[in-house]
Amino acid sequence: MQAIERAASLSCWRGRVDPEPLGGGITNVNFVVNDAGRKFVVRVGEDIAVHGVKRFNELAASRAAHAAGISPAVVHAEPGALVLEYVEGRTLDADAVRADGMLERIVPLVKTCHREVPNHLRGAVLMFWVFQVVRDYAHTLREGDSRHLDKLDGLIEAARRLERAVGPVEIVFGHNDLLAANFIDDGRKLWLIDWDYAGFNSPLFDLGGLASNNELTTDAERWLLERYFDRAVDETLWRRYRAMKCASLLRETMWSMVSEIHSEIDFDFGEYTAENLARFERALEMFDDE
Repeated sequence: MQAIERAASLSCWRGRVDPEPLGGGITNVNFVVNDAGRKFVVRVGEDIAVHGVKRFNELAASRAAHAAGISPAVVHAEPGALVLEYVEGRTLDADAVRADGMLERIVPLVKTCHREVPNHLRGAVLMFWVFQVVRDYAHTLREGDSRHLDKLDGLIEAARRLERAVGPVEIVFGHNDLLAANFIDDGRKLWLIDWDYAGFNSPLFDLGGLASNNELTTDAERWLLERYFDRAVDETLWRRYRAMKCASLLRETMWSMVSEIHSEIDFDFGEYTAENLARFERALEMFDDE
């Protein structure tokens, strides 16, 4: 009730509004608002220290992504709330991402995020280095007496091996959360939304996350890398990419472990942890067997 009251009371509204819950989010509480004949999305949420989510960073990334033409406009922002233009369209799922022709539309969007969004950024923004994220998650889980304590030493050792395998990286501006639900197709163009975890990073993290979140086939992964880098995929690039893909699954697993003990969102994080841990273990086994 507190979140809906917060959404309804924002100073930007021209009249009385009745926010409608918008499902799907597992980081924020989101609403759709009709005001004076226009629709908006309201994202309600404070900083989330355990996940490194800083709202100043989300706001800067959202504004820059709109300026780059890939994300809806920020209409209003104040502490704990962000109001965006509503995009009428279809939210993708994993099947839609894998559908014929969709990756051909997604790759240019990801490249624009990586290359063009930084040209519009203002002020300080964060860096997102997945291996630091998982190390910090391990500390948080130990401090919170997580039910997964017995797994942490093995997960951190795997992270060390993966970080060595990734090696030196190119730095771009990453979205860092390429779940299918963060793409909207309005029938003419694709939009990329939800910049909670945005920050400078290796392009391999977004590419690995896109593949792992949407369960791309190996052939689709190789096509993805060739289209993104405009060159054939050699074994060095393939191994570095596969290491980062494993890291993206490890981060999602440990994100969920932390959320089990810290999130107030109504979501089955225990099941989500189990699903992602199983996927991470399969991907790590395949990586080690190569």
